[in-house]
Amino acid sequence: MRFDELNEAQILALAISAEEEDAHIYRDFADSLRKEFPATAELFSTMAEEEDGHRHRLIDIYRSRFGDHIPLIRRQDVKGFVVRRPSWFKRTLQPSHARQEAALMEIQSRSFYEAAMKRSTDAGIRQLLGDLAQEEGKHEATAVGIEGQQEAAGVLQHEKEAERRLFVLRFVQPGLAGLMDGSVSTLAPLFAAAFATTNTMATFKVGLAASVGAGISMGFAEAMSDDGKLSGRGSPLIRGTVCGLMTTVGGLGHTMPYLIRNFHTATSIAIAVVVIELGVIAWIRKRYMDTPLLSAIFQVVVGGVLVFLVGWLIGSG
Repeated sequence: MRFDELNEAQILALAISAEEEDAHIYRDFADSLRKEFPATAELFSTMAEEEDGHRHRLIDIYRSRFGDHIPLIRRQDVKGFVVRRPSWFKRTLQPSHARQEAALMEIQSRSFYEAAMKRSTDAGIRQLLGDLAQEEGKHEATAVGIEGQQEAAGVLQHEKEAERRLFVLRFVQPGLAGLMDGSVSTLAPLFAAAFATTNTMATFKVGLAASVGAGISMGFAEAMSDDGKLSGRGSPLIRGTVCGLMTTVGGLGHTMPYLIRNFHTATSIAIAVVVIELGVIAWIRKRYMDTPLLSAIFQVVVGGVLVFLVGWLIGSG
């Protein structure tokens, strides 16, 4: 069914179900965030209550015009209507993402009420739809006002720090562990094969096998190390995937140059890539782990150089 085919009763029924769905989504957001971000959860609880108020007003005018039976018409039943993304599966919902989603929802709701108002001929219904369109536009201002109060009290700053820590725990730490393992542990087999054979294609195959194998191993190790329920590190599947992918990427970085046929050129580029990889790892440690840059560089470079020397000595022996 197209939107322009709906009559006034159907438009109101659609608005009622839409407001009910939005209230559920906001309560899902609040429930997901309440433990770690109580201030933002309070914001979404307030917005859910406002959506309940809209629904009650819509039901009242529907009953006065069309009776007690309200047909179930949902967003997905109307062509061209924007369907809300499910909120219940967001296990690692962050406050910033929830606020962005809410802002988009309010814009879409306002657009719906403005279009519905143009199709209504009943003065009372038209006035209510226009009022709701304006109120949906004010929701963002309401959210900003609540955020301002919370920020003045220092609550939001605490939440931002908590959000940053969770991001580090759930994504940066497993990714960094994988990148370090892939960049460092594959150096020995790769350069041992390179100096032992001086065959770039054989070296590439060794590096590829080492990178993929290390990625699979690290991915499973990270996923099985912690279910995330007590540590707050999030889904083991996500952490394992991040760790495994970054391990593979770290190994492939200095493996890819050996697709070049010239051994000396390939090796020179591979060594340059290793230097870049170690620099990136040192920067990530400084940026997210609060490790002093010189200390991070020293730790990473010493480990990388030692592993490289092992591969060179074994390959050249």
